Amino acid sequence: MNGPREATSTPAQAAAERSPITDYGDGISAVDTEHLRPQLDASHLIVHGGRAAFVDTGTALAVPLLLDALRHKGVAPEAVDWVFLTHIHLDHAGGAGALLRHLPNARAVVHPRGAVHLVDPAKLIAGTKRVYGEDTYARLYGEIVPVAAERIVVTDDGSRLSLAGRTFEFLHTPGHALHHYVIVDRESGGVFAGDTFGVSYRDLDVAGREFVMPATTPPHFDPQQLHASTDRILAVRPRAVYLTHYGRVTDLARLGRDLHVGIDAFVELARRHERDPQRAARMTEDMFRWLSAALDAHGFDPDPARRHRLLDPDVDLDVQGLDVWLTRCAA
Repeated sequence: MNGPREATSTPAQAAAERSPITDYGDGISAVDTEHLRPQLDASHLIVHGGRAAFVDTGTALAVPLLLDALRHKGVAPEAVDWVFLTHIHLDHAGGAGALLRHLPNARAVVHPRGAVHLVDPAKLIAGTKRVYGEDTYARLYGEIVPVAAERIVVTDDGSRLSLAGRTFEFLHTPGHALHHYVIVDRESGGVFAGDTFGVSYRDLDVAGREFVMPATTPPHFDPQQLHASTDRILAVRPRAVYLTHYGRVTDLARLGRDLHVGIDAFVELARRHERDPQRAARMTEDMFRWLSAALDAHGFDPDPARRHRLLDPDVDLDVQGLDVWLTRCAA
């Protein structure tokens, strides 16, 4: 049974009404990095006790937007202590080196597996080019600036850092990426989850009800790990989860269940086509069909063109991740 339909404003009208900064209270704001389309990719800015931290940076092209957000909040670049990078995919960490050029006192905080790629991003750049192609890479990601080793802090599982007395705990959460952590903010009762808790675009909300789908992108997707990491986030009993894609979600028990169902569904459709020579195309068809059925149940606009516009980039990447996972399992 379909639920209530979402608001009927056009995408252009909705974009015009959006601010690049969304304030959530507790000193937390989402800054739209304007990657690909509005409200697809967020950097979260935390301001506390006159000091500040960013969670993820977007690409290098987003750096002017992040500096504008600091000015909007009345925070000097010298007051930024941390740049927390949930993982090193370029839509999350591609701007770290360029941003740190403007933040003289800040250090980048990264998973142990990711640190080497911040110092020397050559392999990360090459991997991204393999996924997107040379031309798309150049257009979307800009110049990737290395980070000096002395400006990097490596986080162990369970380690803690402070921002003007506000404590953040770092939990390693593989499944989406082996170099992924999430950040527990006890002050707000929130978790900054990067991609571990999936993708939930505000464009897909219906009457305030959130929709979520797993992020199974290459090369490290592992379903068992992602199930376990999802449960680890829920075990913290957060009041909210902040996603890079996109912003705050709060109906966490339901979204957690939906993520588990989605992970299993993606694995099942991948296994179904494992031996098909056209398996990527078949998985793409099945994934869009499955997500579209879930959106029907969610009460979302049935227009297929709009659904393709919002879903196709994620479907393409998620299928690539499933394809790599199948190949790894067969090895």
